[in-house]
Amino acid sequence: MGSFRITGGQKLKGTLVPQGAKNEALQVICAVLLTSDEVTIENIPDIIDVNNLIQLLGKIGVEVTKVSAGSYRFRAVEVNLEYLLSEEYKLSSASLRGSVMIIGPLLARFGKGYIPKPGGDKIGRRRLDTHFNGFIKLGAKFEYNHHENFYRVSAARLKGTYMLLEEASVTGTANLLMTAVLAEGTTTIYNAACEPYIQQLCKMLNCMGASIEGVGSNLLKIHGVKELHGCSHRCLPDMIEIGSFIGLAAMTGSEITVKDVSFENLGIIPRAFERLGIHFELQGDDIYIPPQENYEIETFIDGSIMTIDDAPWPGLTPDLLSVVLVVATQAKGSILVHQKMFESRLFFVDKLIDMGAQIILCDPHRATVIGLDNKVKLRSTVMTSPDIRAGVALLIAALSAEGTSIIHNIDQVDRGYQEIDKRLNALGAKIERLA
Repeated sequence: MGSFRITGGQKLKGTLVPQGAKNEALQVICAVLLTSDEVTIENIPDIIDVNNLIQLLGKIGVEVTKVSAGSYRFRAVEVNLEYLLSEEYKLSSASLRGSVMIIGPLLARFGKGYIPKPGGDKIGRRRLDTHFNGFIKLGAKFEYNHHENFYRVSAARLKGTYMLLEEASVTGTANLLMTAVLAEGTTTIYNAACEPYIQQLCKMLNCMGASIEGVGSNLLKIHGVKELHGCSHRCLPDMIEIGSFIGLAAMTGSEITVKDVSFENLGIIPRAFERLGIHFELQGDDIYIPPQENYEIETFIDGSIMTIDDAPWPGLTPDLLSVVLVVATQAKGSILVHQKMFESRLFFVDKLIDMGAQIILCDPHRATVIGLDNKVKLRSTVMTSPDIRAGVALLIAALSAEGTSIIHNIDQVDRGYQEIDKRLNALGAKIERLA
C-alpha cells in the first residue's frame, strides 16, 4: 500500500514507449495451458496483475522461463490439477480477476477447472454468467459453492454448438474461444467481443493449430481440433496506456512523443481525444503531441453538449473514460461522460471536485464536466486510488495541479502501469514513491 508524492505544474518533454497490452497479455498467457509444447510470448508488461498470473501458472506446474525483459517461454507439460483445490490456490487466484481465463483452457484440455470468485478492480458488478453459460452450452457441468465463492466446471466431452452471448464480454469471449478450439465439431459465437486483444488471441490460437474464422468481427466460427502446438507471439502496445499519455500531455501542456503505437489497432481512441480539442500528429507509427496552452471540447453539429460514452469495440473502451473525464476538467467547454458498463467507476470524481474541478455527478453512470480552460489550476490534495484507471487519472490530475499531492494505494496503479513514476520522471515529472 505505497504512495506517490507528486509535485505538480511540471511540463514534460520527451519520448515514451508504451508497455505491452495488459489485457492481451492476461489472455494469451492463459492460452499456454492448451498445449504441452513450448510457447514464447514477447512484449509482456512487467506489472502486478500479469506477474501474479505468471506466478500462478508456475504454481500449477507450468514451466516458466524468463528469456529477457518482457519475453517468457512457457511449457505446460505436467499441470497439477490438485493444486486447484488447495487453500493457497484459492487465495492467490482470488486476488486476480484475469485468473478466470484459466478455466477455459483447463476445461478444454483436462476436462475440469476450478476457480474462486476472481478479484480485481472494485468498480461495480462484474458478472461471470457469460463464461459459465457458454461452458454449459459446450457440454460442461457447472457447480457454484455460495459459501466458499468457488466455481467448478467439468466435462467428459465438449461438443461444438451455437451460442449468442448476452453481452460482448472480452474475457468471456476469450474463455469460450479457448474452450471451443479443442471441442468436437464447430462452435459459433455471435455477439462476440472483437477488441484487438481478442483478435490477437485468435491469431495466436490459429498459429497454434486452431481453426477460427471471422477474426475481427462479432461472429466467430471455431472448428475444433484434436490438439494444439507451440508458437511464438508478440503482444500489441497497450492502447489504454497510449490514451493515458495523450491525455497527460494535453493536461500538463507537455510535448510528448509516444513511440510505436500500432495506430491501426487504436480504433476510435484518437478521435475521442480530438473531440476534447487535443491536437496530435501521426509520424510514421508514432504519435507526437505538441504543447498546448488550451484545448476546446467540440459540440455536436446542432450545438448540443458533447457526450463521450463507452461501447463494445469498435466503440470507446470504458478503461479510458476516467482519463477522458479528468482531461476535460481543464478544457474549454463542457462534456457529458457516460460510463455505461460499471456503476462505481465514476465515484472517484469527488477527489477531483476537492481539487477544484467543476463536475456534476448526475448518477452512478454519468458525470457532467464544466472545463476550467486552464484559467484556474487544480489544487493539490491527498487522495486514495480506488482502481487502476482512476488511479492514473488522479496521477494526471496531480501532475497538472499546483502544489504537492499525495496518492495512496498506488498498488492499484502498479497493477496496470509499468514503472510509471520512473518513466514520467525521465521526462521531467516529479513523482516520489513512498513506502
